[in-house]
Amino acid sequence: MPRAPRAVPTWLAHPLRWQRLPVPWAAVVRGALCAGPLLAAGLATGHPAAGVLAGLGSMLAGVNDRPGTRRRGIVHIGLPALASAFGMLMGATLQTVGAGWWVVPALFAVGFVSGAGSVAGPVRSNAGMQMLASTILGAGMPLSGAPWLKAVYLLAGCLWLLLLRLVFHPPRPAGGPLSGERAAVATVFDALADALDAVGGPGAEAARRRLTAALDRADEALRLRRLLRRRPSPGERLLAERLAAATALCEASVALLWEARPLPARVAEGPRRFAEALRTGRPPGRLCAPETSSPARGAFDRALLDAAVVFARTEPVDAAGADGGPAVISGAVRPDERETGRGSEDRREPEDRRELRSEAPPVRRGRSMFGPAGRDYGLRVGLCIAVSAAVALALRAEHWYWLPATATFLVKPDLGPLFSRTVNRFAGTVAGVLVFAAAGALLDGWWWPALVAGAGGALLPFATRHFALQTVAITLMVLSFVHVSGDPQAALERIVDTSAACALVLVVGHLPRLADPRRRVGHKVTAALRATETYLGEVLRTEPGHDRGERLVRRRAAYRALGEARAAAETAAAELVAARGRNPDWLTVVTAAERIVDAATACAVRLDHGARRPTPQEARRLCEALTAMADALEDPGRPGPPALAAQIPPVPGCATLTDVAAELEHLRGFAGAA
Repeated sequence: MPRAPRAVPTWLAHPLRWQRLPVPWAAVVRGALCAGPLLAAGLATGHPAAGVLAGLGSMLAGVNDRPGTRRRGIVHIGLPALASAFGMLMGATLQTVGAGWWVVPALFAVGFVSGAGSVAGPVRSNAGMQMLASTILGAGMPLSGAPWLKAVYLLAGCLWLLLLRLVFHPPRPAGGPLSGERAAVATVFDALADALDAVGGPGAEAARRRLTAALDRADEALRLRRLLRRRPSPGERLLAERLAAATALCEASVALLWEARPLPARVAEGPRRFAEALRTGRPPGRLCAPETSSPARGAFDRALLDAAVVFARTEPVDAAGADGGPAVISGAVRPDERETGRGSEDRREPEDRRELRSEAPPVRRGRSMFGPAGRDYGLRVGLCIAVSAAVALALRAEHWYWLPATATFLVKPDLGPLFSRTVNRFAGTVAGVLVFAAAGALLDGWWWPALVAGAGGALLPFATRHFALQTVAITLMVLSFVHVSGDPQAALERIVDTSAACALVLVVGHLPRLADPRRRVGHKVTAALRATETYLGEVLRTEPGHDRGERLVRRRAAYRALGEARAAAETAAAELVAARGRNPDWLTVVTAAERIVDAATACAVRLDHGARRPTPQEARRLCEALTAMADALEDPGRPGPPALAAQIPPVPGCATLTDVAAELEHLRGFAGAA
């Protein structure tokens, strides 16, 4: 009998993964009008250094030019732009003192701050990476000008791309200034419809994750809108109420996903009609007839009716939600509650449940750059940069910056597996050098580096689907800048420097403490478990008729934390780690926690429809079991979850909690491997 072929290891297959994304034509146009024209303007006016720095700034901004609303672009491009300018100011100041071995500890300090800041989120992670890269380039590239002037030129290049983003954008759908936010909320309804189509099939959990990601993007779009406006307009508040209606619909849909019974195709028509109404500004039209075959189906149809009421309005109803806070989310309560004016302050909660609520532990997200994960991130980045700079100074002191600059784009643990990024970086650099050399052989004149830089800028938005292709685009632009700045023979040296940087990063980045994912993944998984416990406690404590706004907020926070934990776990699963067998299966733990949130959501829907509620003692024991699992993952020295089986009790006479207790038992077994 022939043997089954062995599966390719994840760490070996990851470099070949290719994302299927639509071509961002507007971003391609913006990229073509950035680095190339700015470099050409500097050459034509006799200020090549200014052209190089402005082109470099537009290149760094182009890496962050991703699809989204205008305000998302302002934040995701603007904050790294400020960090890049500050890094150029520091690097150029270092250059005025002169290159020397003292640069190594200085870059270690900047690298540590850059890496430690990665735990604060993707935007600040990109800002830290670009601050480090611009510090290295400012300290090493031989460009004339005062440090503050170099920083201004770099910032001007970033702002030029940001200005182009405000001018060159896809055609606006109906909705005027809120078109981007409307499109983000419409995507939630589209993802909801896809999830309903997947109920009962093998892709149900993946569809739920896509729905969660769509909710995250829509929530971010409205949050950024509120951040950049002092007082939200009526249109913004109405859109927030529609997102709240979508959130309530998503809660009921998760209960349907948990029941795993295929639904008629007409069930998904309602969310699709809402998505079309958001995009066109027209009414959603007729919805399917309601059905109460199960509590989850009844809850979904009720939420669908509530959403239809929200879409029928042309003005917001909840003036208390003007700040865009939880009051807007609480707008998803039933219309009869709005009409009668019954607020949460008129409802009385039993004393024992108020006591349980006050004892709930706060959600700890582990985002402090001075925490264990931040220190490990910072140590990995700082050490790799310092070693790369030291080796570069020993080998080629006059052009030492390329080696640590290459390491900068490789060592950030949140950007992808180290081995995969190293392989793709080397392949992309070689391809970029060959293309640049061919262009130099075929073209002549002062303008051809600007043409190559423009081609690289146009390729950059498309190249986000694969790191090797992105490296090709960046290599073309950087070699153009280096050629103009006075180093025309640098192309072949870049291959040698990149090879050395990749080898150093592979060795230093895989040192035992730096490569162990327990801290940098474990803190996200722990935060996700604590957010899950908070949501579970909210479900078990909420009384019938109580405002569901807080519960919806807790559920969103739990799914958001689980999404971050899953991303970190997937990256860790593709790492080349020698001690892989001594680490827990993080993806399995995250999947089990996701199923607990799904089960708790289904439980919440059943409790809303009259199922027997757990006693405070039963609720406390379930929540304490989940807290103990999070504690065991956070501190491996504590007693592990296998010793806690007695704390996961059967819940007699309360079938709604059977699924929750069963999923807790599964999680206990998986977390015990930690």
